[in-house]
Order: sequence, then C-alpha cells, then structure tokens
Amino acid sequence: MSGSSDSSPVAGPLGDLDPDTFRRYGHHVVDWIADFLRHPERFPVLARVKPGDVREALPLAAPRDPESLDAILADFERVIVPGLTHWNHPGFFAYFAITGSAPGILGELLCAALNVNAMLWRTSPAATELEEVVLDWLRRLLALPPGFRGVIYDTASISSLCALAAAREAAGVDAREAGLAGRSDLPRLRVYASDQAHSSIEKAAIILGLGQAGVRKIPADAEFRMDAEALARAVAEDRAGGWRPIAVSATVGTTATTSVDPVPAIAEVATREGLWLHVDAAYGGAAAILPEYRHVLAGCERADSIVVNPHKWLFTPIDCSAFFCRRPEILKQAFSLVPTFLQTPEGSAVENFMDYGPQLGRRFRALKLWMVLRAYGRTGLEARLREHIRLGQLFAGWVDGDPDWERLAPVPFSTVVFRLRPHGWDTADPRLNPLNERLLEGVNASGEVFLSHAVLAGRYALRLAVGNIRTEEQHVARAWEILRGEALRLGATAPVVAEDD
Repeated sequence: MSGSSDSSPVAGPLGDLDPDTFRRYGHHVVDWIADFLRHPERFPVLARVKPGDVREALPLAAPRDPESLDAILADFERVIVPGLTHWNHPGFFAYFAITGSAPGILGELLCAALNVNAMLWRTSPAATELEEVVLDWLRRLLALPPGFRGVIYDTASISSLCALAAAREAAGVDAREAGLAGRSDLPRLRVYASDQAHSSIEKAAIILGLGQAGVRKIPADAEFRMDAEALARAVAEDRAGGWRPIAVSATVGTTATTSVDPVPAIAEVATREGLWLHVDAAYGGAAAILPEYRHVLAGCERADSIVVNPHKWLFTPIDCSAFFCRRPEILKQAFSLVPTFLQTPEGSAVENFMDYGPQLGRRFRALKLWMVLRAYGRTGLEARLREHIRLGQLFAGWVDGDPDWERLAPVPFSTVVFRLRPHGWDTADPRLNPLNERLLEGVNASGEVFLSHAVLAGRYALRLAVGNIRTEEQHVARAWEILRGEALRLGATAPVVAEDD
C-alpha cells in the first residue's frame, strides 16, 4: 500500500501530520479498504503464519526516529495482513460470523477522528443522546417493552458481568459497601445458567466474588435448552443447603448450538423465587427483528436485563454490545461513584453513562450503530437476516440428505452443528471424534473457509455459522464441496466404509 512518493516522516518533533498529507494517505487507506471489501477472498480466511512469525518480523524496540507512512503501510501489508484471520471474509463460518459493514466502518473512522469520551453528558452531549436514541431504535426493532433502558458496552461478557453485578445489588447483601469476603452474616450466593451457557457467566462470577462454585449449571434437554423444572429443583435444593440464590441467566442462541432456552418457563421460576433474570441474546436476539422470529424473545419482557450484540449479527464492526435493563436504577446503584471532579451542574436533567458500568472512559460506539441502522433500515436488515437463515437451512438440508453426514442439533437460526459419520458407522464409534478433528484441520487448511467446533455430549462436532454480510450461496456451496472433498481424501466415503462393513 504505497501512499505517496513523499517518504518524509509522519511528523517532526512537534505537532501532528499536516492535513494535506493526512488527506493523501487517507485516500489511499480508504482505497485499500474498498479493494479489500470488494475482494476479501484474495486472502486466505485463516492466517497461515506459525506462532511467533509476526513477532519475529518486527523490531525488538520502537524506532528512535520518526518513520514515513510509506514504510509503515508497507509493513502493514508485508507483516500484519498475512498474520490476520479475516473475519470479513465471506468464507468465515467459525464461531459467529460477524461483519464490519461499510457504513459501520465509516462510523468507526469518524469515531476515531472525533476521539470523544462519552463518560458524561457534558463531555459530549451528542454522544450520550445519540446512544439513548439509537438504543431505543434497537429496542423498538426487537419489540422489547418501553420500560427497558439501554446502554452500550464493548462485549456481551461485560454486559453479563454488569447484569450479575446488578443482581447482586438487587439482592440487598450490601456487597458494594461491605464486600463479600469474611462475612459471617452472609450465606454463599448462587447464580444459575444452563450447561450450554457462555463461559462469561462463570467469569463474571469470578470477578464479582461469587467464584465458579457460585454458578450452578442446570442440565439441558435433548435440544440443548435449559430444563426449567431442573432449575426449580436446584433453587429449592440450594435454599435448603444454605445458599442464597440471586440470579438466573437464560440464553437465546447458545454458543455451541444456538439453542433457545425456554425463557417464559424460566421467568416463572425467577419471579416465584425472587431471582434477577438475565437473558444472553447476544447472538440470537437480532433475529427478533424479523416478525416471523419475534418468538425467540418470548418471555424476555419479564427479564430484568437482556443483551444483544449488534457486532454479532447486525453488521456493526466489533465491538458493540447493547444492554437493556428493566431496572436501570439498580444497575446505577451498583456502579455509580461520582468524585467531585466529575460532578456537573446538569444534575439529574441528563444521563451520565459512566454511572452504569465499570468504565469511566467510553468510546462513541453509538455512532457506528446509528449509521448501520440508517444505512440499511428495517427492510434491509430483515432481508439480510432472512438470507442468512435461508443459507443456514439450505446447508442443513444438504447435511440431512447425505448418508455420510449427520446433524447434531436443531437449526433455529443460521448456524449448523454437524459431523461426518460415514454410512454404516455406529453413532458411538470411537473413530468419529478423531476423524472429525482431522476433517476440520484439513478444511481450514484450504484457506477458502474457516469453521469452528463444539463438543456435545462427548461428540466432536463441526459448526458452520452464516452471518457475514458478504456471504452468498456460492460460498456456502463451496464450503460443502470442500467438506465432502476432504472426507473423500480421508478415505471416509461410502466405498471405503463398504469394504470395512
């Protein structure tokens, strides 16, 4: 990426890059981005470097003297780009395929240029008020009740941490002032989550002083959904055993299988037992924008908090996590701490988002979400979500129709969990796990697609998640072709199996 024939350093001993030079290099950077977005397939989706390659290609120390942007951008292409796994690649099917869409990228550019801190209303009034407005737009798109108030965090891990901090505050145990350690007046606190829940729930418990022992995992049913009756039994057992239950976390779109917990039934238990109900809808919640998928958030109107990540399936560059709370005063009570230098004359007439989480400094994340929602509109978002769901269902149909493959979980959205099980092999055959591990390694080595895995009841499974805005049917079809080709190369096709039979 050559910006100019001018190889002068970025800046002298004082001051910044002059605006004309910035404009010249800025044009070249935007041109590079535009070319990348037009043809991301020219790069292998999964980085092909070995551990240490990038580090060894870089100097041990920062340069003594200023270097030119030509040299810096050249090293970006030479060293950095080959060491990247390209999440914006249409063949990225691992984890949850996310998208940095063009409107969102422009929003990030403007956010970086403005460089505002959205901690107080006063520190950038537009940042605070746009966050309020755009989250209310999203709330309406998701058909959540007007009683929910929103705040943007970086990721769902922090959103869930804040939810459990609010739950601890709501329990009235005075953890904010007195802490938890060494207190003889306080029983052990317990939160509940499915055995399919995201690990962030346990991490939050570690941070909040509950410990991993403070998280009781509730078994899931045959479709990997939390068993609400088992939850009720667990709460009763814990109360009898001296624990203090305070919260339950349900999931809409679990990490491994994207299953949807029975939130209405869980809400019944939470209400009866006085538990804070948090819903992790980081992935699956976005589907509720579609009228025909509104049911995935059924029961969430009774939740105390819910998280949906626009950076997962709403085409917003990472990071952007939308947290909605029905009891925002409890959330504020858990976190608000205002030293004199942060006190402002606006008082209660304005919202200061620093009061609703652990961070003081806050990025202007609302700007990129606002640009994405405006650029695509409801109809554009609906069309793209529907297409991803169609592609996921299409792939699931191919798996179901091939006797050498099997699907291991339902497909409520656009993620398919499956494995190679050659025709005639028993479902418990011990060769299946290592076979599928080798299969995944071979498929990902192609450079054309990247899939991830899960382990379900001891079975090694492959995951294909459709969610990138640039993924088309041809890319899903190519993934299927590569999978079948790799299975053939491993000798796991019907003729080979027939000889074993």
